[in-house]
Parts: sequence; structure tokens; C-alpha cells
Amino acid sequence: MIQPQTGSGRRILTFPAVNPYESISITTLLDSLLQIAGEILSFKPKHFSTNKRNVKETLRHIQTLVIVLEEIRIQIRVGSISFPHSAILSLSELHVIFQKLKFLLEDCTRDGAKLYMLMNSGQISAHFRVLTRSISTSLDTFPVRSVDLPEEVKELVYLVMRQTRNSEARPDREDKRAIDSVYWFFNLFENRIDPNRDEIIRVLDHIGVRKWSDCVIEIDFIQKEISTEKKSSIEIELLSSLVGFICYCRCVILGNIDVDDEEEEKEKEEDDLMIRGVNVDDLRCPISLEIMMDPVILETGHTYDRSSITKWFSSGNIKCPKTGKNLDNTALVDNVSVKQVIQSYCKQNGVVLTKTNQKKKTFVEESLAAEEAGKLTARFLAGELINGGEEEMVKALVEIRILTKTSSFYRSCLVEAGVVESLMKILRSGDSKIQENAIAGIMNLSKENAGKTRIAGEDGGGLRLIVEVLNEGVRRESRQYAAAVLFYLSSLGDYSRLIGEIPDAIPGLMRIVKGCDYGDSAKRNALIAIRSLLMQQPDNHWRFLAAGVVPVLLDLVKSNEISDGVTADSMAILAKMAEHPDGMISVIRRGGLKLTVKILGLPEVSPATKQHCVALLLNLCHNGGNDVVGALVKIPSIMVSLYTASSNGEFGGGKKASALIKMIHEYQERKTGTVEPILERERFVHAW
Repeated sequence: MIQPQTGSGRRILTFPAVNPYESISITTLLDSLLQIAGEILSFKPKHFSTNKRNVKETLRHIQTLVIVLEEIRIQIRVGSISFPHSAILSLSELHVIFQKLKFLLEDCTRDGAKLYMLMNSGQISAHFRVLTRSISTSLDTFPVRSVDLPEEVKELVYLVMRQTRNSEARPDREDKRAIDSVYWFFNLFENRIDPNRDEIIRVLDHIGVRKWSDCVIEIDFIQKEISTEKKSSIEIELLSSLVGFICYCRCVILGNIDVDDEEEEKEKEEDDLMIRGVNVDDLRCPISLEIMMDPVILETGHTYDRSSITKWFSSGNIKCPKTGKNLDNTALVDNVSVKQVIQSYCKQNGVVLTKTNQKKKTFVEESLAAEEAGKLTARFLAGELINGGEEEMVKALVEIRILTKTSSFYRSCLVEAGVVESLMKILRSGDSKIQENAIAGIMNLSKENAGKTRIAGEDGGGLRLIVEVLNEGVRRESRQYAAAVLFYLSSLGDYSRLIGEIPDAIPGLMRIVKGCDYGDSAKRNALIAIRSLLMQQPDNHWRFLAAGVVPVLLDLVKSNEISDGVTADSMAILAKMAEHPDGMISVIRRGGLKLTVKILGLPEVSPATKQHCVALLLNLCHNGGNDVVGALVKIPSIMVSLYTASSNGEFGGGKKASALIKMIHEYQERKTGTVEPILERERFVHAW
């Protein structure tokens, strides 16, 4: 059986057909043709967003050809006919046409591509026309007269040839009307006018977009198309306008949100938590200094963008750019985890990367229609919060929660529409669903500077309200989102100070870190908020020390019941606390030195965790002096771990490990006049 390519991973409106091999048997060819024909006919009950008449005609031709092919197969099995080579060539051409038709029908019914296919109905009609006429061309070479088939079957062959030879395959009138309506909607958006609701519903019904979840899928598909290569400015503008239109439809026209769809969006939001403390510089290639498109790892453990490191090797350099170490081989291994973080970062921040690693702006800036549609959508949602009933309010809150994740543009639109003030007013709602969606929306809006200002308020009252939700939120999720809000707000020094001065702020964060009923994502929200408060406002150091952050984090790390991400965040905070003498003493007294060395030596922990461990050890030695260095030297595994970190460390960890090694060597020289043999022995073991 011939194995044609499937549609999985195939770009839309591309038809990578497989030619049957020359020595194929007629039986195998017929079996494969009938199988593909059956798959084509299975599209009959499906909804087509465009070219419905052309689809109907195509399926009718295929159905007729199935009768012919079945009869040929029967005659061959009973041995009543011989089959010339020209017939095999004809059917081989037909096999390729069938594959392409199947791909075309897959595209016409692809989830998320309904609006896109409608707007490309002219191109799709052309594909139907070419493929339909190709059927006639392939049958022209079929030796109908010389093959002993029943006369009625021969007549069917001639019938299909006549019908397909002059096929027009024009776009449907209804398609043209729907397309004209869509362009008219764009014009209204550009003039800041809401389109007629009934007219929009007519277009959505035509293409089969009838539910809120349908819009979500449509938006995801078109945004992926925007990010693909070789798109002209005109194409980008059209696709951007389509996203603005379908997003408007989702929020304003199709407001009935399915429970399952809402839960799915929440799960996506949980996935986005992984990037909430990421420094964008950590996502850049050390060579090009641009965000990596295709991160790969060398044998040294360092990550580079594939294109940059490939050029480096092509120029004759067979060394690791960061370490200068000669490479035994130049094999590149995909860094899947880093790639996932980059993809999440780009999606949440509206960044699209091209091959030249230059950032593109989000789609809304490529189209006036999309921009104004976004503003109309934001204005509608703001009105629903103020004037709508409870049901309308809940729907608006869910939409705001989703839109604020989409891009900075939508966040700006919603801030300008006055959504922040409305959300803050309903934070004290006793309804868990309303409160959770409101604080989730505020969390996303807190990423914008304008949003931060409006959330905090002129007198800082908004900060106290967020802290109130942090401690008294109806659900754990609300308290978790409140912690994330504090993280974003604390990026401004003044707010970091004000948050630290609120009596319940730090205890509230500590409660989440210690809480057994909070998962890793909630703990990470609280931990990165704590870290930000420490980094932005040094005065918060003593507050966290008094709240017992050091013993809490050490106990958390010892528990072995947390993810590597939580461990990394905890070690980063401990490293920050150890920058001060009192913090160093607290870590040392509670066994933090040996625990840190133990974690540093574990092979399964991430480079980020090892980096923070090294930073903590370095700060302990700086502030603890010879007593701490002497205690560190007595731990047998320390030098092997430090040499490994110095050669594999990324984002500054290698330099800190080298500094710590130097500090230990200097300590040994002062004590004995030379480096102790054990250090040399461990160095040899590491090199080996």
C-alpha cells in the first residue's frame, strides 16, 4: 500500500503528494486509489466555510470514479482483462491528484482556519479548478477502448472526462458576499463604529463559527500564520485585521463561554506562570545577543542559538565561545526546556521572532482595523463591568482575563477604558469566581506601567487592597494571583517600599511559601515576589529576616517535595539574604552551608539552581570570612562541584564559581603555604 503524507505539520494550502513508484502493481495502485477516494468522500458531511459548490462537484466526480475503479479491480481479480502500461501511468497521475484533493479538503475543514479559508476563497477555487481539470488530463491517457470494461463503465469514464475538462470552479456568490462584509467591518472599525450585530452573525454562520471556543481556535490559527515567514506587509495587515475582527466577535457577539473552555484557559494561564520570573537576558544567545529562535546545547553545557553557533563553527572556530574550551565534537542538542520558555515568553509579551532574530511588534500595530477593533472591544467590556448584570460581569471578567494575557496592546486598551478601577472595586466580592477572575485580570494589567499606577492608586490604597486579597482571598487561586500582582508592582522601587511597609504583606507571602495546600506554581509566585521586594528595596531585608524567611526556605528545600524551580527561587532568595551579615549568620546557624553544597553536587538540579547555590556560597564566604571558608574546605565534595560549575555555569555562575575557587586556594595558601593535595587531587579527578 502506498503511504501518502498526512496533513499533520503541513502548511496550509500546500500539497506534498507522493508519486507511486514506477514498478507498482496495478492491484496495489487500485487499492490505494480506492482508499484515498474513501477518505475524500468522508468529508461529505463536514461543514465547509468556503467553495461549497466546488466541493460538492468534486465529491460527485470522485464518487463516479470510485464506481469505475471498483469495476476495474473486479475485472483484474477475475483475470478477464489485461492492463497496458499506459493505464498504470494514467492511474498513477490520478493517485497524485487524489492526494492533493484530500489535502485541499482537509484545509477547507481545518479547525481554526475557517475565516482564513473564506478570505482565500479565490485561491482555493483556483486549486479546485486546476485539480479538477487535471482529472480529465490523466484520464485522457487511459486506454478506454483497449481495456475490456463494460460499456456503462466506459461511459462513466467519458462522462467524468467531459465534466472535468472545462471545469470553471468559481467562488460561490455567498463567499463573495461574506468577504465583502468582512472588509466592510474593517472599514467600520477604522472609523470607530460598531458593525451591525446581525450582519456579523450572518458571516459567522456562513463559515461555521458559532461558539466562543470556535473564536479562540480561529485566533490561535491566524496568529500562527502571522508568525510564519515570507509574509508581505499586505498579508500581515489582512491577518492582523482578521484577528482583531474575530476577537471582537468573541467578546462582543459570542459571549456564551463554555465551562470547559474557561477551565482550559485557566490551565494555559497556569502554564504561563513558568516564565513569570524569567530575565529576558537569560533567553539571549551569547553570540548574537538576540532572543534565541532555536536554542541548542554544546558538550560544555552552554546554550546558543543554532544559526549563531553554526556560523561560529563555519568560520573555523572549534571552541566553546563562552569557555574557550576545545570541543571534541560539534554535535548540537536541542534545548527543549529553554525553547518552551522562549515560546511562552514571546506569546505572553506579543513578540514574534524572525530568522534575523529581530522582534516584530504584535499584530495590532500592523493594522488600523485591528487596533480600533481592540479599542471598541475594551470599551464594550468596560461597560459590561459597570452596567451589566452579574452574568454579564462574569463573562466580561473572563474575557478581560484572557485579553490581558494576549498582548501589551490589549492591556493598554483596557487600562485606557477604565477597566482597572472597576476591577479594584469588585475585589472584595464574596463570590469566589468573580474575585478570582478580577485579581487574575489585575495581575496581567500590572505588567503595564500605566496599569501599575492605577492599581496602586494615588495614596497606595490599591496596594493595601491587593494585600488584603493575598491574606483573605476566598480561594487559594485568588491569593496566588495577588502574590503575582505584588511581584509586578514591586518592580518599581517606590511600590516595593510601600508594599514592605504594609504589615500583612510579608507575612501573607510567607504563608503561601509555608502552606502545605499550595502547589509549586503558587509558591513560585510568592517566592519571586519576595525576591523582587528584596532586590528593589534593601530595607525589606530586615523585614523578611524578622518574618523567618531563612529557616522557612531551608526547611522547604530540605523537604525534597518541591520542584527544581521552587528550589532555584529559594536559593536565589537565600543568596540575596546572605549579602548582609545578619542574613549570613542566619543561614550558617541553620545548616545552610552544608545543604547548599549538597544541592550544588546533585546532577539532576538545573544550571539556574546551581548558579544560585554558587552565589549563596560566595556571599556566605564574603561576609563570614575565614571561618566560613574554612568550614567550606572541610566538605570533601566542594571542589569537584565548583570546578564543574566554573566550566558549565551560565549567565555569570561560572565567574562566581571561579571566584570562590580562588578564595579557597588563597585560604589554603595562607594556612599551609601551598594548596592542599586534596584540592589538586580533586582537580585531577574533574579533569579526568
